[in-house]
Amino acid sequence: MEGDSLSKIFTELRRRNIFRVAGVYGVVGWLLMQMASIAFPAFGAPDWVLKSIITLLLTGFPIALLLAWAFEMTPAGVKRTEAVDEKNSASAKTGRTLDVVIVVGLVLVGALIVGQSLRDPILGQAQDGGNGGTSALVERSAENKITPPPTSIAVLPFTDLSPNKDQEYFSDGMAEEILNVLVRVDDLKVASRTSAFGFKGQEALGIPAIAKKLNVRHVLEGSVRKSGNMIRITAQLIDAQTDQHLWSQTYDRTLSTENIFAIQDEIANEIVKQLGIKIGGDNPKASKIRVAAGTENLDAYELFLRAHNKFISRNDIPGTIALFERAVAADPGFARAWAGLAAVYSVAPSWNVRDRDYYTLAIKSANKAIALNSGLALPYAVLGNLEGDKLPVDFTKAFAQLDEAIKRDSKETSAWLWRGIVNNTVGYLDKAQLDFAQCLALDPAYENCRRHMALSKLYAGDIKRAMELYEQGRMNGAGGQDEVFLPTYAAMGDFSTVLASLYYQIMSSGSGDFAALIALDYRAITEPDFNFEKERSTIEATHERVTGKPLDWTSTTGQYLALTYRNYAAVKNPESTWQIWWRPYPAALRASPHRKRWMIELGLPAYWRKSGFPPQCKPVGDHDFTCD
Repeated sequence: MEGDSLSKIFTELRRRNIFRVAGVYGVVGWLLMQMASIAFPAFGAPDWVLKSIITLLLTGFPIALLLAWAFEMTPAGVKRTEAVDEKNSASAKTGRTLDVVIVVGLVLVGALIVGQSLRDPILGQAQDGGNGGTSALVERSAENKITPPPTSIAVLPFTDLSPNKDQEYFSDGMAEEILNVLVRVDDLKVASRTSAFGFKGQEALGIPAIAKKLNVRHVLEGSVRKSGNMIRITAQLIDAQTDQHLWSQTYDRTLSTENIFAIQDEIANEIVKQLGIKIGGDNPKASKIRVAAGTENLDAYELFLRAHNKFISRNDIPGTIALFERAVAADPGFARAWAGLAAVYSVAPSWNVRDRDYYTLAIKSANKAIALNSGLALPYAVLGNLEGDKLPVDFTKAFAQLDEAIKRDSKETSAWLWRGIVNNTVGYLDKAQLDFAQCLALDPAYENCRRHMALSKLYAGDIKRAMELYEQGRMNGAGGQDEVFLPTYAAMGDFSTVLASLYYQIMSSGSGDFAALIALDYRAITEPDFNFEKERSTIEATHERVTGKPLDWTSTTGQYLALTYRNYAAVKNPESTWQIWWRPYPAALRASPHRKRWMIELGLPAYWRKSGFPPQCKPVGDHDFTCD
């Protein structure tokens, strides 16, 4: 009896085309998901759109089967199946139509799989768990299809051919000055300085390979030779697609700022001419590119180039300051040197260089640069960034200065970075991520922007993306932010990463009793109920034994350790860039009453009441607030 019942049910399911409807739905649904997974990323659609489509398709499957069971398509329209005489049923004809749809769908599925296999010979490896899986396949396929714009270029660092090989700062400076001019040409895509100069020393890769990695059609390479009072600069413009020289020129000149800037002008204008870009429309006065020299003093200019090179390549703050100070002494009217000096003054304390009042020095230097050349963007960006170094912070003024910087030069990456940091600080996380995205669009290799984007994603609750960005930065050699992300790894249960990172940090610090410090920090980060007051004597005794002096909770290192060991009462006057009030882990930090104290000391509630609370916070009455 039971067998007869099952047989009748199976027969009825087949008569009502339930199996065929399931097959059609599966094939068509799979094709739709594949097309969406390819098309949506190309249009920049967020991940939730594709997830929503998949959810709707899965939800619709049982609904489609129920409708197929309950209704039938007849020549007279849709009717309930029970109301259709079996002799007049059109289910057999409908079934044949569904069979055709299934066959056509399967052919399309097969064609799509074969097409993907032909485009990517390692399809099988990707699907079997090779590096990246099917998502990596899509990324590789998309990457292979990218065609660089015909008016795109990378300027590689020029080679130092001087007899003593001591003019690297000068050869790099020549290339960078030309790059800085080209980057402001409309309709010309220029690879960022950080990206292009990242291939320094990798010339053996060949121009086509370097251009492909930078996604540009053309490459400018060259060399500089200084000998006595003479200079020889050679430049070559190469079409990377054909690996052919479009133009080359050698300049032999007496060494002077006038000649140097004239050569830079000529090279930049020749590039634009070769690429067929028209400058300035119908205005003949604007038909040529002009290098913003800024000084006629050769000594000041060379000191400026040396200072810039030292800061970029070596992060030598004291040495950079000394060179910039000599540059402005050689030419007090050199606005770009004053702007550079203001920038390095402003970051000196964050590099633990605190022998002078660098805050005041930075403000004076930035204002001097503006007085000499109000069109420069960098000094405004410096002034905006400096607003975060005093309490309470004048956020209105900080945003105004950074907006001025971006208005003067929308390609000044430091301005986008610093404005993003201020937006992060006040909790405007969506705006912060737009700023960091613009920074990375201008310079994909600017790791500082990636690091702060990681923080913003973490504060917004997108932990997966935050950790991806953090790890990408680590793989690219960027340090910092372990104090934020190690508690996140601990909260995710990844204690091995915490231990490995602490081992590396402490072993690299030169401390004595490595094991004691590693064990202490590991417990503080991984134990949810770690209690500072109970552990205080152990912490202070261990650090005094290892360092040979008492632990000073008020020092920069002491403030960092106070957060690690959850001594939140000791954290005074938090710097705005720390943004400790938004950190999700450890949970004890979010629950601490000191979190609200830090926000008040910084001036956040006062600013929110004037400019609007972020989504995660709201006012309570006229004088209080709460944040999730």
